[in-house]
Amino acid sequence: MSEAADARADDIARKNLALRQEDEASAPVHGDRTLLARMVQNVIDNAVVHNQHDGWVRIATSGGDLVVETGGPVLHQDQADRLIEPFQRLGADRTGSENGSGLGLSIVAAVAEAHGGRLRLGARSGGGLRVTISLPTAEKPVLA
Repeated sequence: MSEAADARADDIARKNLALRQEDEASAPVHGDRTLLARMVQNVIDNAVVHNQHDGWVRIATSGGDLVVETGGPVLHQDQADRLIEPFQRLGADRTGSENGSGLGLSIVAAVAEAHGGRLRLGARSGGGLRVTISLPTAEKPVLA
């Protein structure tokens, strides 16, 4: 997770984002290292690029779960659900950015499903988005 966040360090500083990372006994997962890294990078990219100035990002791992939360304007669950569909984006007034193609989270969902996992998006009651990726865990890492 640190590498994915480090790749966005300039954007995090430019937007003055508060970043909190928590690792609660994460477990290894089976899978393609390149695809899994791309999946994680897409989630972190979305959290940073589509965040508001002076916002925050929380990244947590536990077992086979990765949770990325952001603050921001209140959105409805139906808006969050649509973000998994290709080419879906919220307006710049909600995300702080007009960048992006709307493919990031649909790619995340496809990679998670290809690894026997799933992606869930939740509208946070106080505003912002909660992204949860759940993957089956392995006793020992077996990465291609």
